[in-house]
Amino acid sequence: MTAGTAFCGRRTDNRKGITVIAIDRNITEKFRAVSDELLENEPMSAHTSFKIGGPADMFVSVKSAGEAAALIRLARENDVPYMIMGNGSNMLVGDRGIRGLVIQIGKKLAGSEVDGSGVRAGAGILMSRLAMVAAKAGLSGFEPLSGIPGTLGGALFMNAGAYGGEIGDTVVSVTYLDDSGELHTISREECGFGYRHSVFSGGGKYIVSARLALSPGSEAEIRDKMAEYSRRRNEKQPLSQPSAGSTFKRPEGSFAGKLIQDAGLMGFGIGGAAVSEKHAGFVVNRGGATAEDVLRLIEHIQKAVEDRFGVRLEPEVRFVGER
Repeated sequence: MTAGTAFCGRRTDNRKGITVIAIDRNITEKFRAVSDELLENEPMSAHTSFKIGGPADMFVSVKSAGEAAALIRLARENDVPYMIMGNGSNMLVGDRGIRGLVIQIGKKLAGSEVDGSGVRAGAGILMSRLAMVAAKAGLSGFEPLSGIPGTLGGALFMNAGAYGGEIGDTVVSVTYLDDSGELHTISREECGFGYRHSVFSGGGKYIVSARLALSPGSEAEIRDKMAEYSRRRNEKQPLSQPSAGSTFKRPEGSFAGKLIQDAGLMGFGIGGAAVSEKHAGFVVNRGGATAEDVLRLIEHIQKAVEDRFGVRLEPEVRFVGER
């Protein structure tokens, strides 16, 4: 997110007990001229898989890369902070929300096209949908990733992986917007993929599409593999409760869930947040959780595991906004 808050002033909404923003009308109308779907004081709890988060001053789910570029340029020209997000499946938004503009690259940028053994897709396509596109085309290699929540853009941002596969393994090239609203395309080698990391993780590069390379296969066999991965995921993960997926990165030589379970924290909760009783690697919203509940629970887990095993767990979930 870029700096700058001159465009607004705070006020308190006593009905909700939260601070929201009185936005300068002239600034708002400039953004509305770019997108007529701009929302003000939009609750981020409606846009994250955790179902947690205070209001964003302004929120737009963009229709095109060009619209996103125009919004970025306008935000910079008017000293308005901005943030780019996908499906919100790996985010914890602060209870006081997000100042400035949130640009969502979501379902309106979710097109896909199969070309031989390659697939080009918009960053807003859901991973589950992309897996179905590949399966229908008889293209293999995406099966382990088919159950990853969220969008292609979010998966590329953190090089998401599951069952021994990572999204970076399939990439040919990625197209992104920079902070000047200019488009760039880079190769897989330039993406800097590592464990839960990419060159995009550092900010300033906002993914809009990617080209992936897969392998020809049997559609029936591909669907069977996807069904098996889905069965395993449903059996082991707390998919019926809001969460942001795995809360912590895998520590070297061990697994976060095992360390948390062995520390006796399975089911432990603070406020509405709790360690899942199904899989200790997940912090879940068991009802009415606040971001503060989740953050306090994460800090408690880190301390307990470090005290017991000497291992400092690193969160995989991204915290954004104001605490």
